[in-house]
Amino acid sequence: MLNYYNYFTEIEERFQQRRGALLLLSTLDWALIETWREAGIPLEAALRGIDAAFDKYEARQKRGRVRRINGLAWCAQAVMDAAVELNEASAGTASTTPADSGFEHERVAAHLEAAATALDAAEVAPEACAATAARLRALAAEVRSTTAENTAHVDLEALERSLTVLEEKLFAALTAAAPEDLLVGLKEHAARELAPYRSRMGAVQLRQVERQFTQKQLLVHYSLPRLSLFYMSQQ
Repeated sequence: MLNYYNYFTEIEERFQQRRGALLLLSTLDWALIETWREAGIPLEAALRGIDAAFDKYEARQKRGRVRRINGLAWCAQAVMDAAVELNEASAGTASTTPADSGFEHERVAAHLEAAATALDAAEVAPEACAATAARLRALAAEVRSTTAENTAHVDLEALERSLTVLEEKLFAALTAAAPEDLLVGLKEHAARELAPYRSRMGAVQLRQVERQFTQKQLLVHYSLPRLSLFYMSQQ
């Protein structure tokens, strides 16, 4: 898992590089990347899929005018195909331990504490936000304790699983507290954004992306942070 900590930025950079023009990824694009990450799609497969999608696009472009690729969803099927191919190619091979990602313990702890501080200021679902903030501070203390005791490494995979559970519980509390019209509006927004790509993604993937998109927009609406280490500042 450690070698995935640049998952989002590397996919963004590869997409921009192949498109040949700066295009900031949309909230929908980020939601799609997150579904790949949650599904365990390796970074290598995501990058291969993006390359394959653009290679096919460029071949078609030479034969006539085609619509310009304006979103990462155009690469969705190619990424899934690349993941299957990579999985088949690696079947039976020994797994290797990824190299240290450079995620120093202090930076992890600081990320958790920053998220806790933001949750303390929340005006929605205050009890759930306060409970989440307290747990984040406890996790940050554990990370620092491990460092102080010179323990080899913090188990970042276990920590990420804990953060995933905390996020899911927080999303549930926010959804319960949010007004009906806000949630309906977010789902309608997601449907509009996904409309051009419905033919390029399966039903399951569409539902996953819509859920991620709606959850992300809900956090944005209430100015709340993402907890996952994948959103930790690279600074």
